[in-house]
Amino acid sequence: MAHLPRMSGRAVVKAFGRDGWVLARQKGSHMILVKTGSWATLSVPDHREIAPGTLRSLIRASGLTVEGFATLAKK
Repeated sequence: MAHLPRMSGRAVVKAFGRDGWVLARQKGSHMILVKTGSWATLSVPDHREIAPGTLRSLIRASGLTVEGFATLAKK
């Protein structure tokens, strides 16, 4: 199993952006991402550090693997 990186909410949004996710809106402290052709929307909290369980859930909802996300995060 791949190691989840420790990331801020804004860094997570940038990493998902490399996979085609777009920031649709922000309501309070949550950034909402959408992707053409995907039924899911991702609600990323705008925190200094995203909890590992929350990040894993976002990765699963996006259809990526942890390894794939870690690759996007390193770019």
